[in-house]
Amino acid sequence: MDTVPLAYATDSTLVLLTVEEAARRLQIGRTVCYRLIRSGELESITVGHLRRVPADAVPEFVFRRRKNQHTARTAARGVHA
Repeated sequence: MDTVPLAYATDSTLVLLTVEEAARRLQIGRTVCYRLIRSGELESITVGHLRRVPADAVPEFVFRRRKNQHTARTAARGVHA
């Protein structure tokens, strides 16, 4: 029997995610996710009147954040990357 709660199950075949699904994957709140979308940090598109986040935009967002934080930490230590 699968022990993963249904709310946390992810369908890797999805191409577009709802904002709520993207927020769940990022483990952030819906409001924060909308803020990231509004600021342009997290890519989204509209389909009709619906807001959707491309599934591949989630790992891209995480990659950029990790890269930026690494660069900031390296600069703070005075080390050239």
